[in-house]
Amino acid sequence: MNSAVTEVELSGKKESSSSAVSWGPIIAGAFAASTLTVILMLIGSGLGLTLVSPWTGASASATTFAVSAAAWLVVVQWLSAGLGGYLTGRLRTKWVGIHDDEVYFRDTAHGFLAWAVATLLVAGVFGSALSATVGAGVQAASNVAAGAAVGASSAATNAAGGATDNNSMGYFVDTLFRPADTGTVAATGQNDAAATAQATRILVASAAKGEVSADDKAYLAKLVASRTGLSEADAAKRVDTVLAAVDDAKNKAKAAADTARKASATFALAGAVSMIVGAFIASVAAALGGKQRDEDEALFVRG
Repeated sequence: MNSAVTEVELSGKKESSSSAVSWGPIIAGAFAASTLTVILMLIGSGLGLTLVSPWTGASASATTFAVSAAAWLVVVQWLSAGLGGYLTGRLRTKWVGIHDDEVYFRDTAHGFLAWAVATLLVAGVFGSALSATVGAGVQAASNVAAGAAVGASSAATNAAGGATDNNSMGYFVDTLFRPADTGTVAATGQNDAAATAQATRILVASAAKGEVSADDKAYLAKLVASRTGLSEADAAKRVDTVLAAVDDAKNKAKAAADTARKASATFALAGAVSMIVGAFIASVAAALGGKQRDEDEALFVRG
């Protein structure tokens, strides 16, 4: 990079044998940009721009969180790219005997390469830490949005795959067999394992199919009536209430998953756009830094 320039004859024209790429300034600018990226991401976490509260209603929605995190990512990308590109341009050695347009092109290319190396460095070395920082907030937002619906959703998934998770439907089964009079718990034997297991299988299978057959609903009503002391009419109403709660939980889980998907898409698109603009900023900053470096040297030589 700083070696003496030797000249060889190529087709009757003189051409320098030294490389037009100065890797030293490129690597230096890339390290500066990567370090600033990590610092700014930590600052964003400290300010709450990349994290949400785990308590329901205490923080913004998943979509709002994704927009704020993406906006901060744009700021981080632009600042770090500008610093890395400018240092790359200022730190390179002066190219002698090169046309101004070629110097401008080389500086621009050096800024782009510094941005590319910094991006790979952050993605490869610091990617896991940054993903944990941002991902923790996304996961918290999804969990808050899903809430109690996760149990019903997982139960339906397990049933569709042939597995049965009794704990997933435990709350709804307990609601079915809750006695009308708490003093009749021992008499009705409402904690009988066979009855609760049978009701659980019916609910899980129905959640997987998306509907409850008339025969299953009628059987559940009779089972609930026999275990709780309710009349068959009241037992049928309880069955309908519990099935509606299961459907509501499933719908909430689907809505939460769709919200998280849209938020992730927004964050990804904003991140891609910010990286493209970051590459442009790094290139322009490198050209500016190189121009100032040559102008300062010219003023020094004249002085």
